[in-house]
Amino acid sequence: MFIGICTIELYLPGITSLKAKRGVLKTLLARLHREFNVSAAEVALHDTWQSASLGVATVSTSAAHASNLLENTVGWLEHNRPDLDVVAHSIEIVAFSTPSE
Repeated sequence: MFIGICTIELYLPGITSLKAKRGVLKTLLARLHREFNVSAAEVALHDTWQSASLGVATVSTSAAHASNLLENTVGWLEHNRPDLDVVAHSIEIVAFSTPSE
């Protein structure tokens, strides 16, 4: 079993309040879940208006599949959300051995 973890740093130009930021992020996180079947949440920079740090995670039987899915998620953000700037992202794949039955 492999767990893919992606941290995405975003710049949100034009956001002027925490309420506006949370509205944008709520919609974005729901869309990422629908499009890619990943778990996603804001993990840092909660009180900063124009910056956000997202955590995205997936579980797979293949390290390559988990990595490709997370890369596609970042690519989708860059292509389909021109109102947001992806400042940085990192992907980590963690392997877990499952007990044999």
